[in-house]
Amino acid sequence: MDDIFVARVMSSPVHTVSPDTLVEDAAQKMLDEEIGSVVVVEDGQLVGILTRTDFVQIVAERQPKDQTPVSAYMSDTAVTTTAQVPIAQIAESMIDHGIHHVPVVDDDGAVIGMVTTTDLASYLSDLQAATA
Repeated sequence: MDDIFVARVMSSPVHTVSPDTLVEDAAQKMLDEEIGSVVVVEDGQLVGILTRTDFVQIVAERQPKDQTPVSAYMSDTAVTTTAQVPIAQIAESMIDHGIHHVPVVDDDGAVIGMVTTTDLASYLSDLQAATA
């Protein structure tokens, strides 16, 4: 799988919010779009990611959701990838970091896609069905 790259499996376009978006609005966007995360972007640059997992913490802490900005709960984006990285490499990185969503960025740091564990599983399932 070293010859299959992230560009082949990533989802695009990416759904984004700003750091000052309220978590309630981000949650509604995720529900409306049926997605598991939103990328947090400021001035065109990636600054974080908010996932379904983050909402467990939000609910547990019982903050006033209508007044809480995304920036209070977003995870930093220490793990990103580019479109030309082999999927085996990004899958290993996801396992090592215990994450399910990795933003795909271009050379300027702009977000161009998202690769998720669902994207990888779907690709493997399609591949197995094609060879069966």
